[in-house]
Amino acid sequence: MAVDVKQIGERVAKEAVLLEKIRAEIGRVIVGQEKLIDRLLLALLCNNHVLIEGVPGLAKTLTVTTLAKCIQATFHRIQFTPDLLPADVVGTLIYNPKTGDFSIKKGPVFANLILADEINRAPAKVQSALLEAMQERQITIGDETFKLQDPFLVLATQNPVEQEGTYPLPEAQVDRFMFKLKVDYPGKEDELKILRRMASSKPDIEVQPILCPAEVTRLRELADDIFMDHKIEEYIVSLVDATRHPADYGLEAIRDLIHYGASPRATIYLSMAAKGQALLEGRGYVTPQDVKSVALDVLRHRVILSYEAEAEEKTPEDLIQQILNSVKVP
Repeated sequence: MAVDVKQIGERVAKEAVLLEKIRAEIGRVIVGQEKLIDRLLLALLCNNHVLIEGVPGLAKTLTVTTLAKCIQATFHRIQFTPDLLPADVVGTLIYNPKTGDFSIKKGPVFANLILADEINRAPAKVQSALLEAMQERQITIGDETFKLQDPFLVLATQNPVEQEGTYPLPEAQVDRFMFKLKVDYPGKEDELKILRRMASSKPDIEVQPILCPAEVTRLRELADDIFMDHKIEEYIVSLVDATRHPADYGLEAIRDLIHYGASPRATIYLSMAAKGQALLEGRGYVTPQDVKSVALDVLRHRVILSYEAEAEEKTPEDLIQQILNSVKVP
């Protein structure tokens, strides 16, 4: 196995240069959102999707469009509103009265990168249409089924401030997102850089393509090959199990604060994200720190608190941090 790890490390060393180039290229446009950029790259490597909670104006759209240009991918932004219909997202059949035939008009979901802006403003039927596309990677319009483009990454946003006229995503649908990120305001120094770089009627920052979609597929295959020791696998399973049975890990104090623990999907995503994190760090093997660094973003939307926890003003992040501090690290 040592030989295999060495070979994987050599492959990672070659490919890590491309990932650093993408980071640097996006960094020429985006200031102070390093974690968001890293998580988008991780989602791309793991072939999964991201849910972001943050107020407007934090460069979410600009980050996704810049990433799309870096990997030579197509991009569509969908503004979710209460009057949006599923056909407005996935497409529909158009009747031609002259010929008596129906033609297919594809919706904006047919792109590599999708920004679903304020996804919780649309009714459940529209949310389900997008989430089905995320899960199945295909769309059915009429009698025809179409495979979605690869890579296919959905970045959905929620505004944590405004709650009027919203339709919160059910837990089962939120569980389909690999990460849930909380994006905060930039610091003063970063905001000064943003002012100097973007305070123009036409900011002129040309983004250079770094990868093509075929190279993204190659990087995904490399991420799958990253070595993970069986002790790390057991550590991941223990972390997820601790959200369901905290008392078994010496966490009796939080036993009544968790209504539902994380699903098996959390175990899968923790493993995939840890491997992707190792690749981003330029390593051919996973360390416990890789798991810890992604755990909060993978678990925060999968740990459902009890009424008692809400009364005590506890957050999922508080409880997850206690679990990370208590579960034995290999």
